[in-house]
Amino acid sequence: MKDLGTLRYFLGIEVAYSPRGYLLSQSKYITTILAQARLSDARTVDTPLELNAKYTSSDGIPLSDPTLYRTVVGSLVYLTITRPDITYAVHVVSQFVASPTSVHWAVDLRILRYLRGTQFHSLLFPSSSSLELRAYSDADWVGDPTDHKSTTGFCIFLGDSLISWKSKKQPIVSRSSTEAEYRAMASTTAEIIWLRWLLADMGVFLSDPTPMHCDNMSAIQITRNSVFHERTKHIEIDCHFTRHHFQHGTITLPFVSSSMQIADLFTKSPSTQRFRFLTGKLSMLPLAAS
Repeated sequence: MKDLGTLRYFLGIEVAYSPRGYLLSQSKYITTILAQARLSDARTVDTPLELNAKYTSSDGIPLSDPTLYRTVVGSLVYLTITRPDITYAVHVVSQFVASPTSVHWAVDLRILRYLRGTQFHSLLFPSSSSLELRAYSDADWVGDPTDHKSTTGFCIFLGDSLISWKSKKQPIVSRSSTEAEYRAMASTTAEIIWLRWLLADMGVFLSDPTPMHCDNMSAIQITRNSVFHERTKHIEIDCHFTRHHFQHGTITLPFVSSSMQIADLFTKSPSTQRFRFLTGKLSMLPLAAS
């Protein structure tokens, strides 16, 4: 085994050090993606997606050769390792890799223009961060205009360090916003359990429950109420394991207002002002500002 010194670069991920902590970025990888896409103009945009953007498989004209689209989307998926701010946008374009159209390609290019303007943004892991988990869970009810399925979004912090996040379409249609939020809470709970196990395996034992912030009071009340009734009898049993872990003290369910729901960034495309506010909560900053 050979000591190669301080880690600076690994599999397209750049590692930097500062008095504030560690910073992970993929600026060189972004340069590669821009070259792949042959993006010739220098225009930039402030957000990866337009406000409240919704797309369907029938939008636009089918691409004669979808190879480049698929290559770029695959590269963007890898980029989300250090760029949680594009996670929802990449979730959107990933749904059309089978039969992309001119409209979907235009969305790809918009994401790339956003990345060009934010190429040197990094994910900060503060050196002063505590070893306590906190989570945010959200859902966008019937967000898909085609199949009316909802989108789950969550993000989990270890102290002030963002360590896990997801944007994913739910597998079945939810009958209400409460049900969609409840399903999102189940996915978030599963991730919390895994992270607590991983930390314990590394010698970090969490004695306190993990707060999972939710902005839907009805979903919180369903979790706290162990009685099955008309509102919940159709929900699959596996979704109720959030209730189990709440009752056993693994998680708590603090209510958070929708305006302060960080996971909102992983379920929809907000306004520019809202987008900047939410990304500011993810410990993301330009590399030069570190």
